[in-house]
Amino acid sequence: MGERRVALVTGSATGIGRSAALALARAGHDVAINYSRSEAAARETVKDAEAAGARVLLCRCDVSDDRAVRSMLAEVERTFGRLDVLVNNAGITMDTPPADLEGVSVEEWDRVFAVNVRGLFLVTRAAVPLLRKAPDPCIVNGASIVGLRPSLQPLAYAASKAAVVNLTKTLANALGPGIRVNAVAPGWIAGNWMEKTLGKDYDRLMERRARFTPLGRVATPDDVAEAMLSLVQGLRFVTGEVVVVDGGYSSTT
Repeated sequence: MGERRVALVTGSATGIGRSAALALARAGHDVAINYSRSEAAARETVKDAEAAGARVLLCRCDVSDDRAVRSMLAEVERTFGRLDVLVNNAGITMDTPPADLEGVSVEEWDRVFAVNVRGLFLVTRAAVPLLRKAPDPCIVNGASIVGLRPSLQPLAYAASKAAVVNLTKTLANALGPGIRVNAVAPGWIAGNWMEKTLGKDYDRLMERRARFTPLGRVATPDDVAEAMLSLVQGLRFVTGEVVVVDGGYSSTT
């Protein structure tokens, strides 16, 4: 099956997931690119990963669907014969402001947790048998700074990311010593996600956040992917940790 390591990145059509998939491809990994709805964007990610030298598998799968998840991992095994790296990046949010408790529907709450928490568990569970066969397997979860401290993000999203932080630590214990499990917790990230959250105040609030950030700007998807790659390629005696990627903002406020 060759010597190239293989990575599965969930939610890798756009944003952080796309950056992570391309970073792994450039670093010599073959990549399984997962998406749920953004097919056109996912195919662009496939083209760019292939241009970076990777063999690529495109997987359409809702990570909250256990049967679909198990089918996806079976396809990864058929295609590559191995799995070395799992990046649990798939995630969704909602539009309701955190102060609007009555505006949160049960259906919205459950859907956010289904993707962000249950999905992470289902993909991890299905991937573990393959990961255990790899020489240096690891899992990197996409958390968020809002899982560690209050923010403007909607309640369901913030609570789900707190659950991801807990799952990361719990899984590190459950899967050690064979599989390392860590997470990254981005702060505010330039792009569509924060535009959706901040609306018409996006430019003003992002500029303000950059002013109060020691490194003088907000994060980009590539910044987060770089942190993920460092956890994949190095830091081999680190597990159960959450790496904050926010330019130092949370350490000074």
